[in-house]
Amino acid sequence: MTSRFCVLVVAKAPVPGFAKTRLCPPATARQAAEIAAAALLDTLDAVCATPGALLVVAMTGDLGSAARGSEIGRSLRRATVIAQRGWDFGARLANAHADTASVHAGLPVLQIGMDTPQVSPELLGSSIEPVLRRMHDAVLGPAEDGGWWGLGLRDPRHAQVLAGVPMSQADTGVRTVRALASVGLSAGPLPELSDVDTMGDAVRVAAEAPRGRFAAAVRAVERREVA
Repeated sequence: MTSRFCVLVVAKAPVPGFAKTRLCPPATARQAAEIAAAALLDTLDAVCATPGALLVVAMTGDLGSAARGSEIGRSLRRATVIAQRGWDFGARLANAHADTASVHAGLPVLQIGMDTPQVSPELLGSSIEPVLRRMHDAVLGPAEDGGWWGLGLRDPRHAQVLAGVPMSQADTGVRTVRALASVGLSAGPLPELSDVDTMGDAVRVAAEAPRGRFAAAVRAVERREVA
């Protein structure tokens, strides 16, 4: 029997002018939002195809104004959707883990974002496996920019340490490891991934997952450049 666990996806409604603005140029604001929406949709599909995974999405923003808002709304029917809450991103992450634990008590949690659309069911399953098998109490997946793309916790209450970690910095990964160590957790390593901040990032990630919506949205920008 496959062990159950939660995959917590932290997401923001991809509203043009507010989503992935560092992709502009060469992308337009609308194209950047389309890329963000495609990344979220591909991520949700990967989670739903992962054996044993229960999908929870911590959402913020107005889907009514978002690119592919209707499609995202339909996809979210497969998830338990919770609202993000907190004064900064670290606090919102900590609260999202706490809220996930209240919905699915006793289950470990693997938290990811919406800007690593190259994740696969195989990667998600293997990432949480060391926690499920009690090899580690925590796992952390580094991102190429110094942050991290995935955090797995046997007890999601330990995510409260994230409230004191500055996010989106070159040393966020290192600071997260230290914060986990401060509550007695040694984080097992996961594979390093590139998240999507720039168009160069988007092109590289699209090459890793060429068949998804994300890759198609990136190719649409590349075709516009050539034209």
